[in-house]
Amino acid sequence: MHRKLRAYIDLLRLQFFFAWPLLFCSGYLLATSVYGGFSWPALIHAALIGFFGFEAGLVLNDYVDREYDKFDIEHDRLTRYWRVFGSRPVSEGLISPGNAIGLFFVLVVLTTGLILALPYPNSLFVLGTMIVCYILEVFYQVKKRNQHIPVAQLAGRIDFALFPVAGYLCAGPPDTTALLYFAFFYPFAIAHLGANDLIDVMNDRERGMNTITTLYGERGTAYWIAGFTVANITMAVLFMTQLGWIGRAGIVLGLVLLAIANIVILKYQTPDACLKVLPLFHVTMLVYAGSIVLNSAL
Repeated sequence: MHRKLRAYIDLLRLQFFFAWPLLFCSGYLLATSVYGGFSWPALIHAALIGFFGFEAGLVLNDYVDREYDKFDIEHDRLTRYWRVFGSRPVSEGLISPGNAIGLFFVLVVLTTGLILALPYPNSLFVLGTMIVCYILEVFYQVKKRNQHIPVAQLAGRIDFALFPVAGYLCAGPPDTTALLYFAFFYPFAIAHLGANDLIDVMNDRERGMNTITTLYGERGTAYWIAGFTVANITMAVLFMTQLGWIGRAGIVLGLVLLAIANIVILKYQTPDACLKVLPLFHVTMLVYAGSIVLNSAL
């Protein structure tokens, strides 16, 4: 395969292409189950917004951290997990910073065009959410370079928690259901971030990043993950009041998978153990989103 093509596949993390539209559309379909208005063209429309919008965020992530990523010393762990060919294309010079930021703006323009084609005022709701998410992503990456408490993590992961909510806003207004989806998904996003930080601790120390693990150590990170998992479980009880039995069953299954991951992390409290159970976090997210999709569709 052509070297440049491999670089763009890694930049866009294309092996996970299906995950972002699924998560986004779980919000859209939940809104249509409450307010009606479902159509296949609208579903495809929402899926494209989710795909292009999230991909833009991934490119932005690599662009902002391009100089710090040059200090990575472990390329066979989290980098290899997220990227098929194990490269960080911008920091390694496979893709120039100019081309990366150009691709970001192309993706943002595509996403913005799709968002503006939504009915008013949903288009403004979603556009505003997108802008906030990109601002939070940059804040997270810059702030974690110089902090003594994890402000970057707590504020920055709001962007991920807002992602399915933006899907909801494609067809519904900001309401109690949207708020409960955010409150349910936010603790999961924070726990997932803690797992990433534990796995990538050696690289983060070399980069000089103040992550959960560099601030609180491996044991502290294990407790951080467990604490936010408990919060995820607590908020799940409230969010499930908005769902039917399929959605509730899926969330319970996801929580079981997340509990298994937590047991392993608490027992070993090491990057290797956390890497082994990291797929459970991602399967949990897919189960959450997939069950909401099925709940809304059926």
